[in-house]
Amino acid sequence: MREDYPLFKRWYRLLDWIFDRCEGYPRSVRFSLTDRIAGLSVDVMSGIIEAIYTKDRLQILDRLNLNIEQLRVLFRLSHDRRYLSRAQYEYVARELDTAGSMIGGWRKRCGG
Repeated sequence: MREDYPLFKRWYRLLDWIFDRCEGYPRSVRFSLTDRIAGLSVDVMSGIIEAIYTKDRLQILDRLNLNIEQLRVLFRLSHDRRYLSRAQYEYVARELDTAGSMIGGWRKRCGG
C-alpha cells in the first residue's frame, strides 16, 4: 500500500540519495550535521508512513512541512560550507520543494 503513494516513492529515493551524500561529509561534522540531516530525513519517511495509515493527518502533515523546512536550512548550510556541490544542492532543493508541494496538496485534500 505504501508504494501506491507517489510521495512515499519519491522520498524513499531521496532518502537513499541523502544517506549517500552524508557519507561524504567530513568526519568533523558526521556526529552533528549529518546525524541531524539523516535523522530528520528518516523522521519525514516515518511521518509519511504514519500519514498513510491514519485518518487524522493534518498534524502529521504540518510536522512533515516543518521537518522539510529544517532540512532546507541544513542543506543550505552544507552547500555554504562546501560539503555539497552546487548541482547536489540544486537537486536536493528541488526535491524538497516537490515533496513540500506534494504534502501541501495532500493537506488540501484532507480539508486543511
